[in-house]
Amino acid sequence: MPRTSGRPAGGSARADRAVAQVSNQTFGAIDLGSNNCRLLIAKPGGRNGFRVVEAYSRIVRLGEGLYASGVLSEAAMARSIDALSVCAEKLRRRGVTRVRAVATEACRQAKNGPAFTRRVEAETGISLEVISNREEVSLAADGCAPLLNPKIPNALIFDIGGGSTEISWVKVGRPAENRGSNGFSLELADWCSLPFGVVNISERYGGHHVSEADYDAIKAEVREAALAFEQRSDLQAFLKDTRLQLVGTSGTVTTLTGVHLALPRYRRALVDGYKLSFETVRRISAKIAAMSYEERQAEGCIGAERADLVIAGCAVLEALCDIWPAGSLRVADRGLREGILLLLMNQARSGPNAARA
Repeated sequence: MPRTSGRPAGGSARADRAVAQVSNQTFGAIDLGSNNCRLLIAKPGGRNGFRVVEAYSRIVRLGEGLYASGVLSEAAMARSIDALSVCAEKLRRRGVTRVRAVATEACRQAKNGPAFTRRVEAETGISLEVISNREEVSLAADGCAPLLNPKIPNALIFDIGGGSTEISWVKVGRPAENRGSNGFSLELADWCSLPFGVVNISERYGGHHVSEADYDAIKAEVREAALAFEQRSDLQAFLKDTRLQLVGTSGTVTTLTGVHLALPRYRRALVDGYKLSFETVRRISAKIAAMSYEERQAEGCIGAERADLVIAGCAVLEALCDIWPAGSLRVADRGLREGILLLLMNQARSGPNAARA
């Protein structure tokens, strides 16, 4: 997680120069997941530690077919390279000085993942780094820091992705050098990665129509896998005296919120930070599961690109809510990219060793 520190004694002028130098730079973060390719370009400043200059997101389904074949398909790689080419152009146009591009579960699993990353660099100029599950959850936790309540000492963060679901337990507000963007400390106490994401679940169970029996089967699989994490962490004990807060960061959680708010089209400003009750999670999940495929396509916050994936995500989220019945969760339209930006900016303040565009 990002580190911040006070000024060294006698080094105020040097520190001022470093801050001024960083404030003039533009930073970029690319997150290539199993379903989405996302880009954020930002400058230092603002309430969350940076000010977004440009954002870009495209569904590429890089992990499509991976569960069955073990390799990234040619069509999926081509879609992803097209999206990354757009990212590369935006980075150049915005004059980005420091950038980090990461890939997650699909590239971790695929036998041809290394060949794909070499191809990406050759065709787009982007050096794509395949990061570990642990680094993924750590960066996502840093990105979600502005939504955490420092008065609640433990946070459980769900990230329902395309190829996996990451669960992280973060201790909040404990004295340490590790500090989130709100100034309180963050410590990654434990984490796990479940092999269930909206893409691979939908390929196994189907996405156009999911029966009630299949929906319950998905929930049962996820619950069984997640219970191993609960048994070693005993986070349920924190629920008895409200010492545990829940945060959901994923397209599933933001989509559910958009449908709940009846938004004709998705609006991040209305969704990010929203407090979603478990009663609403279950009600909206049931509503979505009861829709036809065509009705899901026509729903403004689902659309054609998510219509066959959203039911799988609802089942995963419900299973996690069953294990940790906190009553509500904070919705985060933020995470890995924001964590990368904070890290890059802290590295730039510390010295010349950060990744450069």
